[in-house]
Amino acid sequence: MKPMIVDHPLLQHKISILRNKQTGTKEFRDLVGEVASLLCYEATRDLPTEEVEIETPITVAKTKVLAGRKLALVPILRAGMGMLDGMLSLIPAAKVGFIGLYRNEETLEPVEYFCKLPVDIAERDVLVLDPMLATGGSACDAVSMVKKRGAKRIKFICLIAAPEGVEKLHNAHPDVDIYVGALDECLNENGYIVPGLGDAGDRIYGTK
Repeated sequence: MKPMIVDHPLLQHKISILRNKQTGTKEFRDLVGEVASLLCYEATRDLPTEEVEIETPITVAKTKVLAGRKLALVPILRAGMGMLDGMLSLIPAAKVGFIGLYRNEETLEPVEYFCKLPVDIAERDVLVLDPMLATGGSACDAVSMVKKRGAKRIKFICLIAAPEGVEKLHNAHPDVDIYVGALDECLNENGYIVPGLGDAGDRIYGTK
């Protein structure tokens, strides 16, 4: 299964600015939220609706509203937090969970240190958030953690992905749809996406 690459011109323009090493912390942080909103728009396109009758200032009209399906947003700490507010601006009723993973710099494998999810996570459509899908280790572990707690409808959303990460996530979780803003060339010897945009967490929070 190929990832859903969201090629909207506005999104692609914003990702180009994110890639630029001259882009400052505040602008980078704001842009991550904006890109996340655009990705959220596409990832929720299949939400069910139902017809209701409302009274407008002019007349009575039949229109559509969301059919009550519950949503949960689960950012992978810490970089995934940069995507959260942009998502919540579109779906403010969503509940939020958090998964803490960091990458062992020697093995490049993820290490879990925190997991706090809504108690009714099994009843919700879950959007797992992380700006970068590089080796795929953190994404696979995060999805496994969500599944372990009963979730069945899961999507993974990222700004930029490497083919290696997409393949690993798909092989481990073929039932999870992947939404990306850009699919890049490869990983380098340090496990970073090329051309990528650097370390998303450091650039969001100005820690490097």
